[in-house]
Amino acid sequence: MVRHHQPRKGSVAFSPRKRAAKETPRIKSWPKSDEPKLLGLAGYKVGMTHALVTDTDKNSPTQGMDVFTPVTVLEVPPVVVMGIRAYEKTSRGLKVITEVLADNLDQELSRKISLPKEYNKSEAIAKIQGALENTEEIRVLVHTNPKVTSVPKKKPDIFECGIGGANPEEKLNTALELLGNEVKASEIFNEGEFVDAIATTKGKGFQGVVKRWGIRIQYGKAVRAGKGRHVGSIGPWTPRRTMWTVAQAGQMGYHKRTEFNKRILKIASADEVDQINPDGGFVKYGLVKNDYVLVKGSLPGPSKRLVILRQPIRPNNKAEDIPQINYISTKSKQGV
Repeated sequence: MVRHHQPRKGSVAFSPRKRAAKETPRIKSWPKSDEPKLLGLAGYKVGMTHALVTDTDKNSPTQGMDVFTPVTVLEVPPVVVMGIRAYEKTSRGLKVITEVLADNLDQELSRKISLPKEYNKSEAIAKIQGALENTEEIRVLVHTNPKVTSVPKKKPDIFECGIGGANPEEKLNTALELLGNEVKASEIFNEGEFVDAIATTKGKGFQGVVKRWGIRIQYGKAVRAGKGRHVGSIGPWTPRRTMWTVAQAGQMGYHKRTEFNKRILKIASADEVDQINPDGGFVKYGLVKNDYVLVKGSLPGPSKRLVILRQPIRPNNKAEDIPQINYISTKSKQGV
């Protein structure tokens, strides 16, 4: 009998496909930048629409023409720098030296963390300044303001954000200037800039191997017996164990994912929400009330999901000229 050869069914990328530990993604690496400013921003995914944009890509067959482009709307109210964190390098990686917290923290943070009752801010700053020679990294703690958006929650989302600077001393000075202040999207990113989007994808629950891995449905007697949606074999006699590459049922979705080099088409203030809000608001979100960002293409996660935008860690070196948007659709996407 002729032996049948064909590529394996289903990709083993992103394995193991486990549920994310938490909805707010943790960013483990930040790009190096000498510009003294935050390297990231968090917003809430509103939904998608389409815009008429002039194509400026010199390698595109539609260069100079107006083309319809799918865009994702992110509501990005100002984030608050609530703390500073200094790290030293050890044989087991980075270790926290100490933290500095801002004064008059939002009381909504008590829903998320336990605020210290007795805290000496000047001592914490002096400890960081005294350990600058051994300091490897300076980062800041940032929290969002969901209560001013259409997201039905008051508990802020807290994440660690990188900060630009030529050395730890410059980073510390920048962090001290920003401590306790609000930072807007226009102070971090520019229109036409490429960014990385990090978020937790839509959760789809427990799914079988056909939907989860894309294997082929069996044919013949197996289908007639009602057992066509499973793998034909889970492994050989030797070795006597099931390999991790075998497609099996399990969790699908709700994974942390990073999409590289997403282009920002527009950064608008709260005064321009009429240009984006459809009648009655966005489906499953509501009305945009604050600053918003239009990102070309799709982003991970459902509506109301937290999305973190980061300076590109592997930039594509494409031109970052300001996009020309001629039209933004405000039609409701109900039933689409």
